[in-house]
Amino acid sequence: MRKLLLPSLIIIVASLLVLRLFYLQIIDDSFKLKSDNNAIKIKYDYPERGYIYDRNGVLLVANQPSYDIMVIPRDIKNIDTLEFCQLLDITKEDFLKKIAKAKVYSPRLPSVFLPQLNKSEFAAFQEKMRKFEGFYFQKRSLRDYQVNFGANVFGFITQVNEKQIEKNPYYNSGDLIGKQGVEESYEEILRGIKGVKYYQKDKFNREIGSFKDGKYDTIAVQGEDINLTLDMVLQQYGEELMVNKRGGIVAIEPSTGEILALVTAPSYDPAILVGRQRSKNYTLLYRDSIAKPLYDRGLLAEYPPGSPFKILTGLVGLQENVIELNTTFMCNHGFAYAPGRFQGCHCGGGARDLHVGIYKSCNAYFSNVYLRTIGKYASAPYAVDVWSNHVKSFGLGQFMGYDLPTGKKGKVPTSKTYKKMYPDWGWSGKTIISNAIGQGEVLMTPIQLANMMATVANRGYYYTPHIIKKIEGHKIDSKFTTKHVTTIDKKYFEPMISGLFDVYNMGTAAGLRVEGIDICGKTGTAENFAKIDGKRTQLEDHSIFVAFAPKDNPKIAIAIMIENGGFGSTIAGPIASLMIEKYLRGKITRTDLEKRTLERSLQDRYAKLGGLSEVVKREMRRKDSILKKKTAILLPKIDTTKSN
Repeated sequence: MRKLLLPSLIIIVASLLVLRLFYLQIIDDSFKLKSDNNAIKIKYDYPERGYIYDRNGVLLVANQPSYDIMVIPRDIKNIDTLEFCQLLDITKEDFLKKIAKAKVYSPRLPSVFLPQLNKSEFAAFQEKMRKFEGFYFQKRSLRDYQVNFGANVFGFITQVNEKQIEKNPYYNSGDLIGKQGVEESYEEILRGIKGVKYYQKDKFNREIGSFKDGKYDTIAVQGEDINLTLDMVLQQYGEELMVNKRGGIVAIEPSTGEILALVTAPSYDPAILVGRQRSKNYTLLYRDSIAKPLYDRGLLAEYPPGSPFKILTGLVGLQENVIELNTTFMCNHGFAYAPGRFQGCHCGGGARDLHVGIYKSCNAYFSNVYLRTIGKYASAPYAVDVWSNHVKSFGLGQFMGYDLPTGKKGKVPTSKTYKKMYPDWGWSGKTIISNAIGQGEVLMTPIQLANMMATVANRGYYYTPHIIKKIEGHKIDSKFTTKHVTTIDKKYFEPMISGLFDVYNMGTAAGLRVEGIDICGKTGTAENFAKIDGKRTQLEDHSIFVAFAPKDNPKIAIAIMIENGGFGSTIAGPIASLMIEKYLRGKITRTDLEKRTLERSLQDRYAKLGGLSEVVKREMRRKDSILKKKTAILLPKIDTTKSN
């Protein structure tokens, strides 16, 4: 038997090799296609990208025709360079650089010489194109934005680079790819599948017909349309309210985790990154290192959460049974937590329980709760990890898994954090007491703040925030329909929500009430430091506000962060009330708040940090002009003597 094993193996392997060679040489002639490549011209047929709609079916992003001038360097012969450059409005230097770049890619393969010409730009060149051997045009579609907002959500289209080509063989030099936003996240869905046609060439390099009667040709398949969770009206309104301000707004539907609005400011009109000026405009935006219009503050900016974090401090205290609802602490306009250590408070002073502590935002109350939480266990490191795990169960301190290509984890400190910070001596709850009021080592992004409020609105659970609502013929990823339950018992949320409700009735946001809408919210400020002329300088505090509404069966949870905005009730709070009313009612009754917010500019504060790019200045002037027209319509209807 053993004697037969080796000969049998040899016969089997030899047979497989013979069959494979027969298949490759006789049946499959794809390798012949490659070997004949010098005599074959390849043309790609680029499909339209899928359209993008909002949650209500309103078209946001469509397509428009565009033309790329393609070049095969080896085929260029005796052209009038001066006339060519004049037709395309480029310099001879540009011409030589582009040809050199094309040769580096491949002398015999086509590459993009000049991309994204519109109809009028292409018309003049088309008439004389026959004079320029080695050049031809490739028709494709570019984005046609139906709105002038939402740039951070959509992203943009750009040419692939060499690394992307190496990573993904689908792409060739000059192909377009989605970058940032949903264009990047859903690139494979939106791009479709490009078609390929092979043409036979004769010895004079002339096309003589389809190669193999089109055997290898494929047709283009249009990209699939998608519906976003975005509410177009709410998104636009949020961007209008943020003109001349910096920061982020995130609104979420608590029952689904769907993102209703994702605003970053300053922003830009997405149309400026389409066409021949795209590269120039992108460079201007990219180089603006102060205002950072390409920086999505709603997803990337990490801030100390300030007083909204007291919500979690209170919930963890209840869960750990270190306080009850009627537990009171005395506030003496602050809290002396150690000899020579005093934490100030603006609540007015007096005995505070959980309910009053929330709606008056008492620092002393929540600092005492935090000290009891950390002091519950014999080991402070163990206690901090217990506290940290409770906080993280709200989706904090981690990448949240949403379907946008950028984000930051924020920070929830653990015992490891403090072991690094204090390696040579011990620490206790008093050492890290600033965590109690969101001013310690805790950092959160606006989307994390909004998700925290959605979790509170749901009484203890959340769905991963996401921007996709529907893709025809596809199921939405199951991770967006999976419920995440916190470590806090459901029974503890109701008393916390009662306190948040009274923030609007008798607390720090009493002046922001909207008649007929039960809003639960929390004001906040966060200290803000920046390096100016090499020195650490304290600037105006960041303005923070979180809210959800209605109190029962909530439809929207929202977080607003305004850089250098001051108290939470001054700028962030009004924006929250306005956006909640806009979403729930479709109109605004608090026109006093609207007028004041639209007209409020923080540019004088930002001037201390440096200027804006020319593109951002132009965008702000454009949006400011639109707002002036809108407020001009509003003004006759407003009785300013009755404004709050």
